[in-house]
Amino acid sequence: MSAMEWAVLAGGIAAIAWVNWYFFLSKREGAEAGVGGVQEVEVVVKGGYSPSQVRVRRGVPVRLVFDRQESSGGSEEVVIAGLGVRRRLPAFERTVVEFTPREAGTYEFTGGTGTLRGRIVVE
Repeated sequence: MSAMEWAVLAGGIAAIAWVNWYFFLSKREGAEAGVGGVQEVEVVVKGGYSPSQVRVRRGVPVRLVFDRQESSGGSEEVVIAGLGVRRRLPAFERTVVEFTPREAGTYEFTGGTGTLRGRIVVE
C-alpha cells in the first residue's frame, strides 16, 4: 500500500472511532432536582440538540428549557411524540417544556422536520 492509502485508512479509522465515542461513550446530561423537586435541563438548539440525551427520574416533574440559538427551519419546533408534546421554538429565545414522566423508557424528541434528534431516558 502507498503512503496515501495508509493515510486514508488511518483517517477512516479515526472517523469511525470518533463517531462511536460521540454516540455511545460520551457523557450525557442528567437532570438535577432543583427548586420544588423539579428536574431541570437546558438543551441548546444550534445545528442539533446539546445535550442530545437527557436522563430523568420517573414520577418527578421535568422542565426542559430549549435555548434555540439559530433560525434554521428544521429547529422551529420540538416534538416529543411519546409524551404528546409539540411546541414551537422561537428563534433566539428560550422555551420551557414541562411534563411528568409516568413510565420508564426512552422517548425520542425531534425537530418539526425530523432532522434533529435527541432522546429522554426515564429511569
